[in-house]
Amino acid sequence: MVAITEARSLSSTTPEIIYPSSDGEPLAETQQHASAILNTFGLLRLYLQNQQAVVFADQFLYYIEGNPRARVAPDVMVVFDITKKLYDNYKIWEWKQNPAMIIEVTSAGTKDTDFNFKKMLYEQLGVTEYWLFDPYGEWITEQLRGYRLNTAEIYEPITDHCSQV
Repeated sequence: MVAITEARSLSSTTPEIIYPSSDGEPLAETQQHASAILNTFGLLRLYLQNQQAVVFADQFLYYIEGNPRARVAPDVMVVFDITKKLYDNYKIWEWKQNPAMIIEVTSAGTKDTDFNFKKMLYEQLGVTEYWLFDPYGEWITEQLRGYRLNTAEIYEPITDHCSQV
């Protein structure tokens, strides 16, 4: 009886955790927002083409292994020092590399999450720079606002609007 129980426990497998690559949500709320996301994605890919960097657009960033609900979909994200290939999504623990930069194109439907939850999350994850772009200047009068981690790993405003990533 013991041998059968042991054999059963050895043959049973833990169910595989699925990390979806799609949520069925649209890329953006308006054509202006979609254009900003796609243009930023394309320009960063071109700018970083000769570096060991991958640029993501509206793809899931999973940040807790074993919890597929712990995810966000940054509008644009740059990760350095990972294999250059096409990714379905990005799991921090697999590549052991945090995003260096995340850009959110903020809108009426995302502004509260972008300014609060995502800013705090990206800071905790160690994302070096977090940029918010408001194409209409409705929430961010200067339209572009950036934050950079300081030596205490806390976001501080980027006053010169220049990235160091």
